[in-house]
Amino acid sequence: MDTTKENQNNKNVEENELKNNEEIISESVEQENTDNSDKQEEKEQSFEDKYLELNDKFIRLYSEFDNYRKRSNKEKLDLISTASEGVLKDMLTILDDFERAIANNEQVEDVNSLKEGFNLIYNKFKNTLESKGLKAMESVGQIFDSELHEAIANIPAPSDDLKGKVVDHVEKGYYLHEKVIRFAKVVVGQ
Repeated sequence: MDTTKENQNNKNVEENELKNNEEIISESVEQENTDNSDKQEEKEQSFEDKYLELNDKFIRLYSEFDNYRKRSNKEKLDLISTASEGVLKDMLTILDDFERAIANNEQVEDVNSLKEGFNLIYNKFKNTLESKGLKAMESVGQIFDSELHEAIANIPAPSDDLKGKVVDHVEKGYYLHEKVIRFAKVVVGQ
């Protein structure tokens, strides 16, 4: 009987150990699941934080770029609106000369002094424009070039060496620092 009791006690102890082991395993699994879910939540939280941080950086960068674009467009508009200021300032003295000439020449009867005055004003005007980079195009006697000239008319060439060349110009062409700003309107010999 003692053996049966002992066997019974052993069985009970084994059952208790099994129950304890099951509880420990169950707790361990629950703890592991809790840890995994905590880790998963931490990962999700970490990803969300990272997303929010990157989104914030993107919005700030976009705002900075938008402000830069607006500022540079405003600066361009200001530059364009005041670009001709220097030229116009220099032309004001010529305008003053014309006004003085008109006022002084109302009573003048000497044609030569009028011509001389207008030549002085013309030369001052021409020198001012040339100092700003304007250069007249020499086209008479040159080979016709559609990149520089606009043919207004074709006439029979006065001599064989003028065939395909510019015989006369109706309107001068001009360069501004090597860039054509007005094409020369020319008559071409055939």
